[in-house]
Amino acid sequence: MKVIAANSRANFDFHFTDKFDAGIVLSGSEVKSLRINTGSLRGSYIIEKNKELWLSNCFIKKYNNTNEKNYLPNRDRKLLLKKKQIDKILSSLKKDGISLIPINIYFSNKGLAKLLFGLGKGKKKYDKRQSIKEKDWNMKKTRMLKNN
Repeated sequence: MKVIAANSRANFDFHFTDKFDAGIVLSGSEVKSLRINTGSLRGSYIIEKNKELWLSNCFIKKYNNTNEKNYLPNRDRKLLLKKKQIDKILSSLKKDGISLIPINIYFSNKGLAKLLFGLGKGKKKYDKRQSIKEKDWNMKKTRMLKNN
């Protein structure tokens, strides 16, 4: 599993209840562009259109050796999931404050581009402070154990 693009703020800003893997519908030049790590998930989100899930605002840079004239780097890309998974996700989205957050894009062992996303609820400010405290404490703890 080779991670191409990661949303570093996702774990800091959200509590995840479930995580899902989905395929992404990409053109050939987009796959080539992702192979040289030119993708970004910053500011991207997942929306629902006609009982299908779409990845919006995900930036994939135009591949240099392509002949596409009207390339849109931030276009909506369809996510490939089974119908049961989509129904489960859409039913849980109806709950209060739950949203779909892309976590990272990676290539599977078979060479397919996949998106890892989660059902998350936004953290409050005090939750974020608690996360920072735990992270600092874990760093101090490892330093103390390393020195002894």
